[in-house]
Amino acid sequence: MEDHDILAGLDAEQRQVATTLNGPLCILAGAGTGKTRAITHRIAYGVQTGVYEPQRTLAVTFTARAAAEMRTRLRDLGTHGVQARTFHSAALRQLQYFWPQAVGGAVPELVEYKVNLLAEAARRLRTSTDRASLRDLAGEIEWAKVSMRTPDSYAAAAAGREMPSGWDANGVARLFQGYEDVKTDRNLIDFEDVLLLMVGILETEPKIAAQVRDQYRVFIVDEYQDVSPLQHRLLDLWLGGRQDLCVVGDASQTIYSFTGATSRFLLDFRREYPDATMVKLVRDYRSTPEIVHVANRLLAERTAQRVPVPGPDGQRGPMPRWAEPLELISQRDHGPEPEFAECSDDEAEAGWVATRVKQLLEEGIQAAEIAVLFRTNGQSQAFESAFAAAGIGYQLRGGERFFSRREIRDGILQLRAAARSAQDVSGDQVPGRVKDVLASLGYTETAPQTSGATREKWESLNALVALSEELASSRGDGFTLTDLVAELDERAASQHAPTVQGVTLASLHSAKGLEWDAVFLVGLSEGLMPISFADTQEDIDEERRLLYVGITRARLRLFLTWTLARGTGGRSTRKPSRFLDALDPEADSRHGARGAQDRRRAGASGGGGTGGRPSSRKRARQQQCRTCGTVLETGAERKTGRCLDCPPSYDEELFENLKAWRLSTSQAESMPAFVVFTDATLVAIAEAEPKTPAELLRIPGVGSSKLEKYGQQVLELVNGTPTA
Repeated sequence: MEDHDILAGLDAEQRQVATTLNGPLCILAGAGTGKTRAITHRIAYGVQTGVYEPQRTLAVTFTARAAAEMRTRLRDLGTHGVQARTFHSAALRQLQYFWPQAVGGAVPELVEYKVNLLAEAARRLRTSTDRASLRDLAGEIEWAKVSMRTPDSYAAAAAGREMPSGWDANGVARLFQGYEDVKTDRNLIDFEDVLLLMVGILETEPKIAAQVRDQYRVFIVDEYQDVSPLQHRLLDLWLGGRQDLCVVGDASQTIYSFTGATSRFLLDFRREYPDATMVKLVRDYRSTPEIVHVANRLLAERTAQRVPVPGPDGQRGPMPRWAEPLELISQRDHGPEPEFAECSDDEAEAGWVATRVKQLLEEGIQAAEIAVLFRTNGQSQAFESAFAAAGIGYQLRGGERFFSRREIRDGILQLRAAARSAQDVSGDQVPGRVKDVLASLGYTETAPQTSGATREKWESLNALVALSEELASSRGDGFTLTDLVAELDERAASQHAPTVQGVTLASLHSAKGLEWDAVFLVGLSEGLMPISFADTQEDIDEERRLLYVGITRARLRLFLTWTLARGTGGRSTRKPSRFLDALDPEADSRHGARGAQDRRRAGASGGGGTGGRPSSRKRARQQQCRTCGTVLETGAERKTGRCLDCPPSYDEELFENLKAWRLSTSQAESMPAFVVFTDATLVAIAEAEPKTPAELLRIPGVGSSKLEKYGQQVLELVNGTPTA
């Protein structure tokens, strides 16, 4: 491919990325702006012009699927030999190669799942815990390791973090050490150890470090906003002081802070590399102007509140000047306005979504181009039931891996056998041959008119047919059945599954990096979005970014729904997410005029009516927010005396002192912190600043027994002097 052909079709900013081949480069790329296109064309252009040696170029991504996609695009651009891997894959390859030289013997076995080892560590400590807690503990230990914390340093580093239920920081630290002991006894390592071990080898073995740096001269890192301190340290050691680094990311899509990811390295890139070139990609080729407008509005609402950004060491610094959210500019034609639907309960919401999905299917949108995204996996059941009842095929993202399915394994085996005896089948003949081979496994030209296992099997086989058609079209006459089998083997190794027909049900987190023609964002009620345990401004901001990621997955159609109650006939105690205030054009002010929101939306109940809200007369007798006058609807609001989204009026230093006292008290008494006092009660105490035991007793959540047990200590903290 000629140099000018590689650059053809790139916009001005993408072309600047592709032609900036030397020195540090930071690409701030908004959702849908073609960042993968820009960086793959940059690599291809660098190779074609002789600036890059492909074997000495390493592109690092965060998922195996993204790495496989990058390799496919590079191959389509005629560029071969470039390594495109995840951090873990690249580090594991190096570890396996250098282990005999650095340590000697065989590399320890890699374990994918921590739960069983944690269970054994807990038994050794004579501690019992359930499987759900073990999964939470596994996540906490992963956070500690990618944050480069040891069992000895964990407790101090975890101060203020939400602990798994029934555990405190010291208990987690002991289990952490026990887990490390179990691995050592069994000669095992986990995924975080792969990075830690390579960091250790590169820091202590100069000859090996020199070999690695000689092997790789150019580095490209995608999704740089999700880099952890451990990954950043490994990248620094790979570079060895050199500056041939290109990073691409978007701080507005940082949604994995709970795993140890931090946008600090992206935001601080120019401080680390003062001579870096900065390029902004803001032309959105994915979404219509109507969807882009909603996404921009969501971030703009927060822009004015300039909060410090937490660094990897927990310290806070001022937000860099260029950390403002990227304002996207849609490059697509106008489309329908996003739809907002208020439903009476979860069942009604699922029914309404199923009805709208059927309409979209009738309009010609493919099922695989529709997604329903929710905050927690537990929300999927209502939609699974509604879709099954409506005869709508669906796939639950995060279920059985595509290449692990029996029909796919059998299909690849038969295609491999066919390839050996049909080397002359190429070009547009390949899809026909694939259909013939898969017919023996149950594939037919038309989908079966049933749901369940039969339909799921057909959808899987049809995905293989569709992939063969796509590749035959893009790669031309030279594409053979053997090439298809090789592509499938590569995709199986990296779990890069082809598209399966069926509406996708997925959590917002698992939707990162994907896109659909139509997206339903469901369950947008307070307590789910933002999630109930998001109790700091940093947590709320991450929830906002998570919703932003969800919005920007949609190309043409966007639907946002919420419910007033959980179960059918339940009390209407839920409120729309605070984030909807800036997005829903029909939303009245939710501060001081909430009674005006008693509106009914046609069809939104899935059965004639939304369930309604309490009448304005009844609401007038209820407790009101001391800040804005809105009727308070939840226990936590009534306890604090204000809306959850109204600014607090308490002294933050006092609140932090109360939290620190609660933590030390709970640890001394070996009980969860919330058993002493909930966060809502501490907020109420900090806001009321009671002077006497009688005033403290009037605060909801205190009570006579807690007054007797903790009253004097609390009053001393509030008043700053011992009580009489």
